[in-house]
Amino acid sequence: MNEVKSLSKGSQEKRSRRSFSEDFQHDAVRLVVEEKYTFAAAAQAVGVTVKSLRAWHKKFAPQPEPCGDNATVEELREENRRLRRELRRADLEREILKKATAYFAKESL
Repeated sequence: MNEVKSLSKGSQEKRSRRSFSEDFQHDAVRLVVEEKYTFAAAAQAVGVTVKSLRAWHKKFAPQPEPCGDNATVEELREENRRLRRELRRADLEREILKKATAYFAKESL
């Protein structure tokens, strides 16, 4: 019979925090920006979590250029989608900050 070993909290190994050089992070972001990898595929290719890669992307990726006067309809639609996503995120962040401010103001009384 096979026995199943259970690990107690005390016997579990703790993971050490890995650190990556800035060059490594830039190269990982380059896979997404220039090579058009998905975040999941790029994260798997370099052996990091998608969450880490997204944080690096936010930190290092260049901001997209606004469409010019001679942009195609599809380029304008894509820019519109991107700007709507950014607006939703900014609105959400503002709401969170409002609630946090109200919470901390109430706590300080």
